[in-house]
Amino acid sequence: MIEQASHPIKKILVTGAAGFIGFHLSRRLLEQGREVVGIDNMNDYYDPAIKEARLSLLAPYIRFRPVRGDLSDRPLIERLFAEEGFDGVVNLAAQAGVRYSLTNPYSYVDSNLVGFVNILESCRLNKVRHLVFASSSSVYGANTKMPFSVHDNVDHPVSLYAATKKANELLAHSYSHLYGLPCTGLRFFTVYGPWGRPDMALFLFTKAILEGRPIDVFNYGKMRRDFTYIDDIVEGVVRVLDRPASPNPEWDGEAPDPGSSYAPYRLYNIGNNRSVELLRFIEIIEECLGEKAKKNMLPMQPGDVPATCADIDDLIRDVGFRPKTGLEEGISRFVDWYKDYYQG
Repeated sequence: MIEQASHPIKKILVTGAAGFIGFHLSRRLLEQGREVVGIDNMNDYYDPAIKEARLSLLAPYIRFRPVRGDLSDRPLIERLFAEEGFDGVVNLAAQAGVRYSLTNPYSYVDSNLVGFVNILESCRLNKVRHLVFASSSSVYGANTKMPFSVHDNVDHPVSLYAATKKANELLAHSYSHLYGLPCTGLRFFTVYGPWGRPDMALFLFTKAILEGRPIDVFNYGKMRRDFTYIDDIVEGVVRVLDRPASPNPEWDGEAPDPGSSYAPYRLYNIGNNRSVELLRFIEIIEECLGEKAKKNMLPMQPGDVPATCADIDDLIRDVGFRPKTGLEEGISRFVDWYKDYYQG
């Protein structure tokens, strides 16, 4: 179902290039000698200073060109594609956050829906060889069968954020069907690591513990998450990028497989394939910091799910992906980065 690109994808548009995953991916692609145009709207959903700091690390690469702009700006996106002639696109730009979607729904429509259609249209019109786009483990919503599989239906999202990510998958499939655009959707599972997002649990917990403040522990610490280290995520994305999706010859409309298609379209989970309880996650942070957390135990929040765990068998089979970084090592690396960045 996946074929190695006969000519490696050399010129890539990375959307959300100043974001956590976008920064790490851009740096990896540049280190491989590829050309990267990175677009980001530099919004203030979280402190833009860390986005500026990430961009400053990409600036020395001669094959990197930053563009400041929004995916919902249709004339800008059309002009960018027409001028640059991209081989591939990795769409990571999105309004993130489950809880934020409860109070700011329109920002999700602008970024995750309008912006994504602009990307799809420009990929179609400019004959992009492969569109890789970020989906999310949140699309599994009310599903409880573990581990989560791309071959299971995901029709019951429990947050607007999740619904927009599911919509991205549906929109991409329609373009794959109508225009033969190879599209691969990647469902990321709780990504963490150095340069991580300040709104994510690892960042929030580390900051609060070091400052002597209590941390909010939802679902009384019984949440389980498939935490995936950033280097493993990037490895998976790069491997997929060079293998444009192709039709599944065994796809059957009588028993439709949600994870593939008769069109050049695929979905993959990228996770660690291991679910860890939140209280254990906190214990590891405490061990790395050498300090105990003060815990504010709280019930489950609207839009959250109790557990996630990724079935990554397809990614192992098709691109040879296997996560390499254990949680203890990954959190230790984050803590070292955090102390250096904020206290060094």
